Amino acid sequence: MTSAIRIHRHALSGHSHRVELFASLAGINHDLVDVDLMSGEHKKQPFLTLNPSGQVPVVQDGETVISDSNAILVYLARKYAPDWLPGDPAGQAEVQRFLSLAAGEIANGPAAARLITVFGAPLDADRATTIARATFDRLEQHLEGRQWLAADRATIADVAIYSYTAHAPEGNVSLDAYPNIRALLARIEGLPGFVGMQQTRVGLAA
Repeated sequence: MTSAIRIHRHALSGHSHRVELFASLAGINHDLVDVDLMSGEHKKQPFLTLNPSGQVPVVQDGETVISDSNAILVYLARKYAPDWLPGDPAGQAEVQRFLSLAAGEIANGPAAARLITVFGAPLDADRATTIARATFDRLEQHLEGRQWLAADRATIADVAIYSYTAHAPEGNVSLDAYPNIRALLARIEGLPGFVGMQQTRVGLAA
């Protein structure tokens, strides 16, 4: 058995969860290392040696240290689970399109809305909700007649959008109007190895 990778994470971080989820779905041997964001552990040494940006998640794989959740997904797929990343240029580009969506509109939409309600972040709730709904409108349309986002099977694109989409209601963004998105989330949740992100009561930082 290969040595376990170490995933430095916070239990309520969607960015962390997408890495944990993929490691579990892909059967990658891993250990979870909790980082106490509430005490500012991520902004101090020794964590800053791992990631000078002071953000979770970070993965240690032997001597290799990778930060940024989407970069980690690509790294893990390329090294340990190539079936989760198409091998052809067009397929890889399609996956990248949704990684960009996860880092852009989803981060600024449902993820930001959840930061406000769960952690009390001083962000614009109306702006976050507007972005979330516009993003989900596009995803809903894209999923019409499709099982998965970027290929005829699950890829890291589906993993990248899962956590903050599934937990959008915690940010007061309802998924009721998006049956195709809900169906995608259910398909992901039905995959062997699925692990959910910790639930939280809206309005409380846990």
